[in-house]
Amino acid sequence: MSETEIKPLKWEPVPGIGYTVVRRPDGGMHYTFTDVSRPTLLHWREFALNHLYDSDRLTRNLYDLRQIKSIPKEAIQIAVEANSDPAARNIRLAVLVSSEAVKAALEEIIALSAPGGAEIGIFMQEDKAEAWLNRPLITMI
Repeated sequence: MSETEIKPLKWEPVPGIGYTVVRRPDGGMHYTFTDVSRPTLLHWREFALNHLYDSDRLTRNLYDLRQIKSIPKEAIQIAVEANSDPAARNIRLAVLVSSEAVKAALEEIIALSAPGGAEIGIFMQEDKAEAWLNRPLITMI
C-alpha cells in the first residue's frame, strides 16, 4: 500500500452497538460514541485492536464522546489495554468531550497507559481538536 493510499475501514454498523466510525480524509478514523455499554466496549476493543495489528503508519484519529456523560471502570480498563499496545504509538488521538467527568476518566486512561501509547489530546471544541490533529505527524517521531 502506498503512503497516499487509504487503508480499508473493515467496519460495518451492528445493531445495538453504540458507536459509528468513518474514515477521515487524512486516512485516520472518526469515531462517534452514543453509549459505552459492555457490548459497545467489546465490539470497539476487537475493532480497535484489529486495526492496531496492521498499523503501518502514523495516523490521526478523532473520538467524539460528547454524548457520553460518564465512563465506567470497565471502559477505562479496556481503553488502557488498547493504548498499551505497542502499535498505539503510531496514533495521534483527539478526544471530544462535553463533561468534566469524561475528561477526568480520559486523564486516568492516559495516566494508567504504558509509556509509548497514543499521543492523546482532550478537547471540548471540535475546531481546536482538528487544529491539534493537523499538526505535522513528524512531531510524533
